[in-house]
Order: sequence, then C-alpha cells, then structure tokens
Amino acid sequence: MIKVDKLNKYFGGLHAVDNASLTIETGSITGLIGPNGAGKTTLFNIIAGVHKPSSGHVYLDGDDITGFAPHELFERGLLRTFQIAHEFSSLTVRENLMMVPGNQSGENLINAWFRPKLVAQEEDQIRQKANDVIDFLQLSHVADERAGNLSGGQKKLLELGRTMMVDAKIVFLDEVGAGVNRTLLNTIGDAIIRLNKERGYTFCMIEHDMDFIGRLCDPVIVMAEGSVLATGTAEEVKANEEVIEAYLGTGLKNKTGS
Repeated sequence: MIKVDKLNKYFGGLHAVDNASLTIETGSITGLIGPNGAGKTTLFNIIAGVHKPSSGHVYLDGDDITGFAPHELFERGLLRTFQIAHEFSSLTVRENLMMVPGNQSGENLINAWFRPKLVAQEEDQIRQKANDVIDFLQLSHVADERAGNLSGGQKKLLELGRTMMVDAKIVFLDEVGAGVNRTLLNTIGDAIIRLNKERGYTFCMIEHDMDFIGRLCDPVIVMAEGSVLATGTAEEVKANEEVIEAYLGTGLKNKTGS
C-alpha cells in the first residue's frame, strides 16, 4: 500500500532521514522502531504530508503522493495520530468524533438556512456512527465527558476513534502506548487488531514497548540514524546484532573483539 523510495530530509545540517526505503503491505500491522533520534517521526511526518522531503518519493497504492498536504491525504484515506493527543478539550467525546467527517452539509450556510432537514438527517447519521465507534472502543461511560478530562489512555483511544469516523485505508500511529497504563494499552491493542482483522485497516506504528510491538506487528522495521537498518519479525529484529548495537551501543562483535 505504501512505498517509500530513497527518501531524504535535511533540517539545515541535520540529515534526519537518510536515503530511507521501505514498503508497508496492505492489511499489515507494521511496526517502526529505533532509538531516539532515529528519524521515525520525521519519516511519519513526510508520509503524512507535514514535511516535504528534500528528495525521494512516497507512493500510495502506486500513486505518487510526495508532498501532498495532510487534508489531501486525509481524503485518500491516509491518517495519522500523534504521540500527544490532539483532542478538542472543551468538546465531549461524542462531539470530537462528530467533528471528523469532512464536507458536512451543515458547514454550508445556505444549507443551514434553507435545507435544515438535510442537515439534521446527516447529523443523525454522523451521531449514530460516533455512537458505534464509542461502543467499539468501550468509551460509552465517558461519551458525554469533555475530552480534556480524559486520561492519557482514553485520549489515545479517542484519537484511534477519530480515524474510524472516515473510510481510512492506512493509519499511522505515533507511540500510541506512550503514557498509557497496561489495562488501557491492552484495550487499545485489542481495538487495533479488530480493526485490522474485521475492517481491513492497515496500520504502521512507532512504538518503544517491544512486548506491544511483538503482540501486534509483523513485520517490524528498524531505523537508526535516519536509515532503515533491518526488517523482520519482532523476534528476528530483537536478535539482530546490528539492532542490538544501534540500541545499546554495543553488541556481540564488540564483546568478542571480532
């Protein structure tokens, strides 16, 4: 579904992404790991249209989407979440979800004045979809709570829920487990697996929790110093000598002197 071809990104003298190439297969849950400063979030930001690459290309289903704006990618079904949740804190959980679908009839002043039935009917449909998402994510008990009052894990669930309000093809999750307690992390993991298996979502996630990665992801892509270092199953990359060295600064070669 996604092909990244020889991507580079410079910030002044910093080479944040260095000739990175990778693929994300349709229907997969792909993990992206690496030490801090490896270029993972910058790569996400380029794919999601936040940054333009210095060189290289990004393809979605064979179409070159390099440099597309986030709203253009949103319309093509490419969405991302953020390490720090971006909720509308003064709106309820349900209202946050109902804000997501674009081109709503009620946004047009003429429709609001002269076609109120159409606006009301569409709003009912969106509200029902939001209620379905709330049930799916087990957030019914906080549906009418202001989003700013949610816990960190609940906000991450809400971020995931917002991707469910549109026809997402692929969702990029940036450290969905950061700051989340183990119970809610399991709930998030269950939701991701169900969305993948039951609704055909493709996911790519940055994550530092290797147990979480091992439970959900195959394959796992490892980045270091802006480049793709290794690709394999979670067990394969954990046993890879180059990966161990990138994370720990030492490995078997250094220990044996060879």
